[in-house]
Amino acid sequence: MIKTRNNISIENNNSTMSDLVFLLLVFFMMTSTLISPNAVKLLLPESGSKTMAKQNVTVYIDQDFQFQVNDTPAAADQLQPLIAAGIEPGVTDACVVLRSDKTVPVQYVVNVIDAVNAINDQTGSKHKVILATSPKK
Repeated sequence: MIKTRNNISIENNNSTMSDLVFLLLVFFMMTSTLISPNAVKLLLPESGSKTMAKQNVTVYIDQDFQFQVNDTPAAADQLQPLIAAGIEPGVTDACVVLRSDKTVPVQYVVNVIDAVNAINDQTGSKHKVILATSPKK
């Protein structure tokens, strides 16, 4: 009987595969924390309501009382044309989401509401302003 010296091993070494999976896991965990959902960091007022709406335009007011319509910085007198430009033509009931820092005086919030009301008066539409809040703790 002739015996061969070359025995073929059918075992599979998975240590490199587990290293690769671990590195991918670390990579995705690190990159996912770098993504910020909101362009402007705000401390939103707290509320217990859970009203959700489809947002057409987002207006930000930061703690320095600076306006931003979607991604465009704006002065108070530029709010109306920028909000109107952000609403798709033919939409008569758009939602303007107002994300205001909780330290902002009410007058700045009223400026946004006045701009939306002026658009409604000019176009005969029924756009509304919704104040974004964070959940109560």
